[in-house]
Amino acid sequence: MSHPDDDRTVEDREEPAVPPAMGAALAARLAGRRWARNLVGQAGASVYRIHAEGHRDLYLKHGRGEAAVSVADEAQRLRWLAENDGPAPAVLHAEHSAGEAWLLTSAVPGRTAHEWLTDRPSQGAQIATALADALRRLHALPVSSCPFLAGHERRLAEARRRLDAGLIDESAFDDARQGWSAQQVWHEMTGLLPLVVDPVVCHGDYSLDNILLDDQLRVTGLIDLSRLGVADRYQDLAILWNCLDEFGPEVQQRFMATYGIDEPDERKMRFHLCLDECF
Repeated sequence: MSHPDDDRTVEDREEPAVPPAMGAALAARLAGRRWARNLVGQAGASVYRIHAEGHRDLYLKHGRGEAAVSVADEAQRLRWLAENDGPAPAVLHAEHSAGEAWLLTSAVPGRTAHEWLTDRPSQGAQIATALADALRRLHALPVSSCPFLAGHERRLAEARRRLDAGLIDESAFDDARQGWSAQQVWHEMTGLLPLVVDPVVCHGDYSLDNILLDDQLRVTGLIDLSRLGVADRYQDLAILWNCLDEFGPEVQQRFMATYGIDEPDERKMRFHLCLDECF
């Protein structure tokens, strides 16, 4: 599915906001700060930047219903990443009750990969190299100790549920599948099975707005990790490759070559891009 890697300015990426209703302890902790609601990549949850002079920024993610489950899932995954020196924000507070969830984290310094690629197109190869190196480090985390399973069999079951419930947004399909129905995507995807799985610890949505870099173009951390789990490495490779398309084939090729792949597996690429359309 098309990711929100668009041409918004920094100002357009958030708007001033009032705090959502929350528990007394969390409200007291955040009292006196200013709030801005993030407008990019919310995936059903509300995301707020909380800031005050003399204090580091914090981020609060709040969700209800299915979004609450996603927020709670992300809290668990962030804690596991912290135990394994993964590149992710620190969990400062998390709670999940009565169909609602809140997740307060430290801010990851830097700007998104999409912002850097837009502002510094001449350094696209350097940025692609940094993104590939960061993904290789993530994929090198121990599969044997990762408790989260995110293989395509599980995601296919969820995709089928979403399709049957009419939850797949066909208008947001990538250019290659514009005009397709969700059922057409399903048939294309399932026609590519079976796949030989090469399991690693995957981000699950390794897109340009979920990777932050500093002004030296070094990756400082990853965000939106609710889908993290053991899956085929192409789940991440396909999404990032697709996101890099707007910046040209040389950037895409540098990303793959740096990661260590000379000839991408086109079958897996097509499968995982179809699967991503369902979420």
